Amino acid sequence: MKTNNEAVLNGQTIRYTLKRSNRRQSIGLKIDHRGLSINIPQQVPLTHIEIVLQEKADWITQKLKLWDNKQKLLSNWTADNKYPLLSEPWILSSAQFGEFVMVRKATEQSFHPSIHALHAEQIEKIVMHWYYQQATACFNERIQYYAQKLHLPKPIFRLSRAKTNWGSCTNRGVIHLNWRLIQLPLRLVDYVVAHELCHLIEMNHSQAFWALVEDIYADYLSARKELNKLSLR
Repeated sequence: MKTNNEAVLNGQTIRYTLKRSNRRQSIGLKIDHRGLSINIPQQVPLTHIEIVLQEKADWITQKLKLWDNKQKLLSNWTADNKYPLLSEPWILSSAQFGEFVMVRKATEQSFHPSIHALHAEQIEKIVMHWYYQQATACFNERIQYYAQKLHLPKPIFRLSRAKTNWGSCTNRGVIHLNWRLIQLPLRLVDYVVAHELCHLIEMNHSQAFWALVEDIYADYLSARKELNKLSLR
C-alpha cells in the first residue's frame, strides 16, 4: 500500500511516497523525476523512517535539487513554437493543398491562420510524425556507423518513449533509443548509440565496458555530463 507523507529535512518540507511490502527485508530510498519514494518492510514504524530521513537529509536534498535543476525538453504543442531537431530550431509551416510541413526558417507562410487554428493535439500529431521519421533515419545511420566501428552486425533498433532512459539494450540484442534524442546535438545521439552498442559486447558497466566506449567515443565523460543536466519529463 502506498501513502503520501512529508518530512522536514534541512529546513525544507519534502514530500515522499511510502510503500510497505511483506517481501522487503530492508529500507530502500529512490529519487527520480517523481521525487522521493521509500520502500519499507511491513512492520517498520514511521518513527524509524523519520530517523533514516534525518540521517540521509543531505543526500536527499542534494539529489532532489539536481533533479529540479535539470533542463526540461520541449513538451508544449503550439503553432508558434520552435521544435529542435539535432539542436537546430524548426517551425510548423503551411504548404500547398492544406498540408503542413516543418521548415528550418520562418516564412510568411509560417503564420498562416490555418496553423494557429490547429488544436494542440493536431500539432502534436504532425510534429511527432515528423520527429519519428527524422529519428528513425538518423538513428539507423548512426547505429550502422558505430556497429562497423565495433565490428558488429547492425542490430534491431526501436524507438522508445521511456520517461527515464535515453537508451537501453535488451538481452536479445535489441537497441531502444528515446525519440527525444533527435532534439539534441548529434554528439549526444552518438554517445547514446555508442553506449548501447557497447552493451552488445559488455552487458554491464564494468571497466571493460567503459574502455570499450572510450575506444569508439573518446569524449564520453563530457557527453554523460550534458545528458545528466536534461530531464525527459
